[in-house]
Amino acid sequence: MADGQNGTGSRDGTGVGDAAEAAEQLSAAIADARELVDQASRIVLLTGAGISTDSRIPDFRGPNGVWTKNPGAEKTATLQNYVAEREVRVRAWRGRLDSPVWSAEPNKGHLALLDLEARRKMSLLITQNIDGLHHAAGSDPDRIVEVHGSIREVVCLSCDYRAPMQVALDRVRQGEEDPACPECDGMLKSATISFGQNLIVEDLQRAEAAAQNCDLLFAIGSTLAVFPIAAVVPVAKQNGAKVIILNGSETDMDDLADVVLRGSISDVLPMVTAP
Repeated sequence: MADGQNGTGSRDGTGVGDAAEAAEQLSAAIADARELVDQASRIVLLTGAGISTDSRIPDFRGPNGVWTKNPGAEKTATLQNYVAEREVRVRAWRGRLDSPVWSAEPNKGHLALLDLEARRKMSLLITQNIDGLHHAAGSDPDRIVEVHGSIREVVCLSCDYRAPMQVALDRVRQGEEDPACPECDGMLKSATISFGQNLIVEDLQRAEAAAQNCDLLFAIGSTLAVFPIAAVVPVAKQNGAKVIILNGSETDMDDLADVVLRGSISDVLPMVTAP
């Protein structure tokens, strides 16, 4: 590693002083990150909302996040409220109609991760995102764990019914404010994990096992404040893996990182992953 490490023992890509110094420090941090990627053979990726903001999908808790601007919107993502209040479901269905996901396309950040697959370095891609853009970018679906589910499908809370989300949205467009399950008349919702709803145990087990066996954990666009999935970072570190964190702002686990990068994910990530 080059000189210039911060007090935590990690390279800090935020930079200090004037723009030239900041650019120099970021460039050095990128070089350190590239070195770790080149040396690794079992990389686990953890992506959060920050990787999708350049696809015009707002995050939730950032300065311009959906819930920051409209705290009431978080109510539609809470299972108890969704089940108990029809009006909450009606608002949720209206929101799904207008979701920016439907017009979003993968950005350079999503596409950069394909380099790691092509180099046979990626063992698992764990995403907190529900937008499906890693699939759209062409990442191997067998190596993706969508720990919070996907908005691109609809499920019934009473039976095993599952279908593409657009099937339910077509019914909403035709005037159904709160469409019911076509098989059992039960309650429909997106195939996302709401607050108050259990995560999929198999997904958590797969993520933890990958973190225990990786030699590099690369966290991208996540504040690393949402558990239990954020725990893969300390799990990887405790098992001897190196850690890179790339985010637009500080995270709760920067002190665990060997390299910390600050900047646009779409700009920085391709410089780290390219052969």
